[in-house]
Amino acid sequence: MFVQVCLYFYCKCLWRCLKFVVRKLTEASLKGSKSKRLQTSVNVHPDAIEKTIDDIMELKRINLDINPQLGVSLQACLLQIVGYRNLIAEVEKLRREPYDSENPQHEEMLLKLWKCLKPNSPLKARISKQWCEIGFQGDDPKTDFRGMGLLGLYNLVQLSKAEWEKKKFDKAIGVIRVPGNVMKEGELSTKVAAFPYSYSFAIVGINITDLAYNLLVSGALKTHFYNVAPEAPTLTHFQQTFCYLMHEFHKFWIDEDPLDIMEFNRVREKFYKRILRQLQNPEMALCPHFAASESLINM
Repeated sequence: MFVQVCLYFYCKCLWRCLKFVVRKLTEASLKGSKSKRLQTSVNVHPDAIEKTIDDIMELKRINLDINPQLGVSLQACLLQIVGYRNLIAEVEKLRREPYDSENPQHEEMLLKLWKCLKPNSPLKARISKQWCEIGFQGDDPKTDFRGMGLLGLYNLVQLSKAEWEKKKFDKAIGVIRVPGNVMKEGELSTKVAAFPYSYSFAIVGINITDLAYNLLVSGALKTHFYNVAPEAPTLTHFQQTFCYLMHEFHKFWIDEDPLDIMEFNRVREKFYKRILRQLQNPEMALCPHFAASESLINM
């Protein structure tokens, strides 16, 4: 009975914390090594990880016959470390790519955003004041993507699909009550403008994209991704995290009860600090676990 209690306590409380600490120690040890081969191991291509593990074992003269699980654990660590760096590069590439109205793929994605959010209201023209209905500042949304590039559009489309197609992602808003208003799941995008203390959905979505981006490049999201992604975190994981942050910000905004939109920066900064505090906890996971592929034994 005592052993079972200890095992339960370990699985519930200690395992995730120890896993995160091991990842951090492994990364720090490799980067701080005197060996160039070890220093560069955190920058290898994912396809080269197995060979890198063999090089580490050889360099450190580790006998896998004594501890065969060590190689698997080290591979899992390196997959997450390398994956996080690659995710930053992928996100940065999208952020730096400007929206191009001459690009058919960009235009198609923008129109998809409209159809997801306003399925029963056809867009009368590409340049139209209708864009203000979903929270853009003017009659051409491309000007609002200048700060976050295609990353902002990608995230808005992902969030709108998750809402209107009712795709499951964790910690959705559910039902939020505001004086004189009831907000149900699937109504985040259109009803927000009707609140007494409203905000522009698209502009705030781009702003929260910026928040998620800063959390990623600063390394703050390592806590989250190391705890929930059994392998290398991907753009899909980042977008799911953005959806979570958007939903949490919406609830936070209502709880703060701002007088008007002029308080947005204050509320955003307070929300950002709250998320940072949460991510300082080694056991923190903003969203539950993602599935591992069959090729990896998840440690």
